Parts: sequence; structure tokens; C-alpha cells
Amino acid sequence: MVILTCMDARIVVEDIFGLRAGDANVMRNAGALASDDFIRSLVLSQRVLGSNEVIVLGHTGCGLHGLPEAALSEELSREAGSQDLPFGAFDDLDEHVRRQVQRIRGHPWVRRVPVHGLVYEVETGRLRDVG
Repeated sequence: MVILTCMDARIVVEDIFGLRAGDANVMRNAGALASDDFIRSLVLSQRVLGSNEVIVLGHTGCGLHGLPEAALSEELSREAGSQDLPFGAFDDLDEHVRRQVQRIRGHPWVRRVPVHGLVYEVETGRLRDVG
């Protein structure tokens, strides 16, 4: 199994899913984005390690939720010159997770395996399926 989640330290994947070391490939980045680098790692996990299921795990209280991405980009451009690095800010958490799931499902190099979209509610410790 592959779990894509945020880099937020409050997300302890092993506790949330009752996993032990070696049970899953856990991949983290800001916002649990199905970025090109994540896709590369997922393809390798599937082809080399035999991963056959994917979970995208977003969470409440994510720092990218509601982040003014355009303002941040402008600030960085003023400080360091032109930049075109997308940060992946979002306004709707459930829709954000669904978009990551769709990107994974639609990538031609990703094997057709179950891909689940879940949100971890930091405040309650509950998981919810976002379809």
C-alpha cells in the first residue's frame, strides 16, 4: 500500500491506520499533493515493490487550506526574482483530496489499483471518505 499524506507532524500514519514499519510506503509533502515527484515514486513503488493500493490522506487544519498562493508567489518573486513554483493552496479540502485521487487514477503510468480519498479530522481523530 502507498499512503500519500501531508508533512504535518500531527499525522502519525501508523497510529491512524494501525500499521507497523514496512506495512506501507508513506509519502509526504505539503498538502498531500499528487505531484510529479509523488507520481514518480508511486510508479516505482508499484513496479518494483508491488504496491497495489493507494490512499490519499488530507487533513483538517492544513496550512495550505485557504493560503493566499498568489500573494505568497508575488512576495517570493519580489524577494528572490521570478518564480513559477506552485504551492498547491486550496479552499475546499474534500475537493482537493478528490482532485489528487483523480490525478493518480488518470495518470497513464499508474497501474489501475484502488485509490481512496480520505480526510483525517485532527480534532477528533476520525477518518472520513470523500469519495
